[in-house]
Amino acid sequence: MGLLNKTKKRKPGIKSKKEIPKKNSVQTIVDRLLEIVKRKKDIKFSQLAKELKIDSKTVERLAKKLSKQNIVKIIYPINVLQEPRVSIEKGEKFVEKKYLLKDKKLLESYTITADFVKAKVNIWDIPEKDVPVYEVIMPELEPATKALLNNLMNDLAQKIPIAVEDITDPRKIVELRKIFFEKALQTIKTELPNSEEQQIKMLAGIMLHKMYGLGEMEVILSDNLLEEVALNGANQPISLYHKKYGWLESTEYPKSEEEIYNFASQIGRKVNREITSLNPIMDAHLLTGDRVAATLFPISTAGNTITIRRFARNPWTIVHFIDPKINCFSIEIAAFLWMAVQYELNIMVAGGTASGKTSVLNAITSLTPATQRIISIEDTREITLPDSLLRNWIPLTSRNPNPEGKGAVTMLDLMVASLRMRPDRMIVGEVRRRRQAEAMFEAMHTGHAVYCTMHADTIAQVLRRLIEPPIKIPKAEIEALHLVLVQYRDRRKGVRRTLELAEVLSGEDKLDVNYIYRWRPTSDSFEKANDSIRIMEELNLHTGMTPKEIDKDLKEKQIILQWMLKNNIKDVNPVGQIMRIYYKTPDVIINAAKQNKKPDFVKKGNKK
Repeated sequence: MGLLNKTKKRKPGIKSKKEIPKKNSVQTIVDRLLEIVKRKKDIKFSQLAKELKIDSKTVERLAKKLSKQNIVKIIYPINVLQEPRVSIEKGEKFVEKKYLLKDKKLLESYTITADFVKAKVNIWDIPEKDVPVYEVIMPELEPATKALLNNLMNDLAQKIPIAVEDITDPRKIVELRKIFFEKALQTIKTELPNSEEQQIKMLAGIMLHKMYGLGEMEVILSDNLLEEVALNGANQPISLYHKKYGWLESTEYPKSEEEIYNFASQIGRKVNREITSLNPIMDAHLLTGDRVAATLFPISTAGNTITIRRFARNPWTIVHFIDPKINCFSIEIAAFLWMAVQYELNIMVAGGTASGKTSVLNAITSLTPATQRIISIEDTREITLPDSLLRNWIPLTSRNPNPEGKGAVTMLDLMVASLRMRPDRMIVGEVRRRRQAEAMFEAMHTGHAVYCTMHADTIAQVLRRLIEPPIKIPKAEIEALHLVLVQYRDRRKGVRRTLELAEVLSGEDKLDVNYIYRWRPTSDSFEKANDSIRIMEELNLHTGMTPKEIDKDLKEKQIILQWMLKNNIKDVNPVGQIMRIYYKTPDVIINAAKQNKKPDFVKKGNKK
């Protein structure tokens, strides 16, 4: 069934107690037509029309579609007075598909949907497996319906031509998908009369995924509980990283090494990237923004690979992070970060792989006043800001060179160009090289508020990476950085926490830091290590606020955050709307929070 095979003889799994037919079977009128032909062996058009309760012209049209796929044969008699007949094509075998039902304990079950294509997900705990098993039950098309859709896709592909430039233009691809889906709906309604509307939409969605997507993988990628989808070669099951259960082993396998390569090539073409035996490594992204890394054999000795890093469709906000269920950082830390963003202090978010660096960066950037101009610079587009900030936000992404080595646009190129765009705030996806760091600190020193990320496990490592080769930035430059926040991922428990938050202090001979907050793993709580020194001094110097006024501001922000959490104002646009109102008329939000008013005015303001 396209990319995915339900059972594989090459991998001995747990012995099943029994086999049961595929539950998620989809049957249409064309399948009933085929069943009748199989039962009767040979049948007239009029008899088929009577049993199916449709006219003979529709019977002939459907039979012709199946005939093109070599499933049935239409017999037109020499005598025009005799009626055409339909019979089964010789040699065609119909095998009822089955899947294994193993001994297992159900951990969770839910439904996922992509373009009206629904699938059921079961997560099983199997004693013999090291990790839980992710079973996805896709809609299983009957042979006749599958043959009909293949025929319709060929017809639609000729009616909706795609130019080379259309493939590489995300906006045109989105428009083509809409056009194809509407055409598919109309065609299916014509070919399959009396079908239910929901079934027609589902069949159109399946056609859309095959023509403009990654087939059944599109449904798996719609699971918002997945963070990573990894194809590790055709001989290995698809691996998935789940937000609740960590790494899972899927019941699905890639069909072949060639299919993995075709998917990688298809992904690359849409974003002007190429993967070949001469260029066997590719960094790209899907139209959804999900990051893709692909490799080809023999660079990856076990076979061709694709790793897709899914990003939240509704990104995390600062209110999500203070939710006790998530507990990424305390409400005091959130208020302190909010104040730092409001008063244009420079912030670096560090951490290990998948520790939540980009999520925190996205959350704090969303606190920016809507009156300011934002420019984001990334290798792959990951930042998602609220609608209130879109008016003056310029997202920039780097570009790899073409196969001839030309046309590259680096993050450094973008950083230099962005300084000529008069930004108030700059977001730098990740600092890796000296030239990038030099440009970033130059932006800080010229009065731009900069937020960035870096790979480092502690604040001490951050300073060491900045000072020592290969980055090796002068200490005087690093003084422009105000705050460093480090994210930590507990792989055993599958949780993410803010490990430490500190301010950078300037000294005569060396850099020093003042730790303000720390996370204590034994109690899973955050404690205040020290009072702020530099931040308080700078706010007093540049805003005239006294320590008492700063403390009052922090407490008001804590009250607002607590009110937002209590009233479930978590999503990116409602949070952005609160920020917009707060910066324009702060008393409105402060009084609403203190009086615990219902945030109806926010919901009204968030409507488009």
